[in-house]
Amino acid sequence: MAQADAPAHLANRARTAQPKRRLTARRRESLWFYLIISPWLVGLLLLLAGPMVYSIYLSFTDWNLFNAPEWIGLDNYVRLFTRDRNFGMALGNTFYYTLLYVPLNIVLSLGVAYLLNKRLPGMRFFRTVIYLPYVVPVVATTMVFRWVFAPTNGQLNSFLALLGITGPAWLLDPLWVKPALVLMSLWGMGSSVVFLLAGMQGIPSEMYEAASIDGASERQRFFNITLPMLSPVIFFNMIMSIISSLQTFTQVYILNADPNTPNNAINMIIPYLFDNAFRFNKMGYASAIAWVLFIIIFVFTLVVIRSSSMWVFYESEMKK
Repeated sequence: MAQADAPAHLANRARTAQPKRRLTARRRESLWFYLIISPWLVGLLLLLAGPMVYSIYLSFTDWNLFNAPEWIGLDNYVRLFTRDRNFGMALGNTFYYTLLYVPLNIVLSLGVAYLLNKRLPGMRFFRTVIYLPYVVPVVATTMVFRWVFAPTNGQLNSFLALLGITGPAWLLDPLWVKPALVLMSLWGMGSSVVFLLAGMQGIPSEMYEAASIDGASERQRFFNITLPMLSPVIFFNMIMSIISSLQTFTQVYILNADPNTPNNAINMIIPYLFDNAFRFNKMGYASAIAWVLFIIIFVFTLVVIRSSSMWVFYESEMKK
């Protein structure tokens, strides 16, 4: 009898041992996962999260990079909003540039993507050409545009002269230097065009065919099909454009190297932060500027995200 019960006892032990092997496999898989992402986690904590948390503390101190930080409370923030006129100018220039650049970038990118979506000969060549300026280094682009915007022998003013228009001193006139910077930045809109073009090519052709059968014009198809279906891509481009425009640095830094450039008319938050941190050695004050900029970007992004429910259309909503 004991021998007959032995196989059943061994089978029960095998059944109870099997879940333990599965649990061990899950643990092993989890260990491999954390091991693989550990370099990224270490980099995130040491190179991003750690310095961010430390910069919060520095924003309440007076630190010149050489002596120990001295706690001064809210003095940096009070000075920013009450006594620092240069910060107010940099903030105003940044907002002015953002309000010009973001709408123009979205509208022009959408128009160019719409044209490049046409089935015409040579479209692959033009799609490549429109993306090339985006991969060109910003330093090289800025140096070229300094020549393009030259007041006397610049290419832009020479072209305007052919039309009987006297062009302004783009980079020397405080009134025109920010529009010139916007034009310079729009030159690299290839990334936005590529995203929009990919979104257009992902729209089902059956929707256009059905609209054509119903007698919809090309304008009606664009506003009633293309735009709603592209709204998630436009939403993404808007967020990225706002963040990048508020963080503009390289173009301004290079242009300000010219003593003839009107510094107060073109200086923005990031170059002003850089000067305070590494030129004037006011790291505590620069940290306060950085966190003010972080809050501004967060508020702008939050407003766009909250408003997206009114104008962003997702295909999954139609399927529900």
